[in-house]
Amino acid sequence: MAVANILVIEDDPYISDLIGLYLKREGFHYTVACNGEEGIEQFLSEPPDLVILDLMLPGADGWTVCRRIRTERATPIIILTGKGESYDKLKGFELGADDYLVKPFDPKELVARIKAVMRRTKPGFAREPVKLPDLVIDLDRYVVVCGGNELTLPPKEMELLHALASMPNRVLTREQLLDRVWGFDFEGDPRTVDVHIKRIREKIGNSEHCRIETIRGVGYKFEVSGA
Repeated sequence: MAVANILVIEDDPYISDLIGLYLKREGFHYTVACNGEEGIEQFLSEPPDLVILDLMLPGADGWTVCRRIRTERATPIIILTGKGESYDKLKGFELGADDYLVKPFDPKELVARIKAVMRRTKPGFAREPVKLPDLVIDLDRYVVVCGGNELTLPPKEMELLHALASMPNRVLTREQLLDRVWGFDFEGDPRTVDVHIKRIREKIGNSEHCRIETIRGVGYKFEVSGA
């Protein structure tokens, strides 16, 4: 997972805490500003990689903050607000916002949008390769090397293997894996994970250092010795 610095400008502590929880889980660094002036000050003192911006802020409102940011940098901005009228969305995009999400929102959707915006606007945004004694997974180059041999895996198998191996010895449910690999709006059969796991196991074979363990009734764990 890439390391990116995100500035959250949001006056509701419950929402900023919720956003922070999901950002931290995904490996992002973040800071919070609770009003427009503080947001501008933090942006200027430590320019972030992306801004999550509420519109209805005390002091300088979100429109003012968005304009100020755009006079300084082309930093990606995701507007997150309760103002869902078409006029507000159009105004946000005209001011230079890269995406617009209306409250109430699904935090997983916000994370998916952050990743999409970062990939689109930041060429250097990359996910760290997973490097283990017998296995290397470079998701940005779509390369898997197992036991010194480069393997050919379809994208979803590679992403699923990366999702498991990047969190060694941690149990992930099928639902968590579906969210990470197929997206929050996947409506297919959760057992599709099982089919992909079977194919991955056939390709990577057995290793004395790591293997995918089935946790019956729950999901899967990428077990790594010594991790």
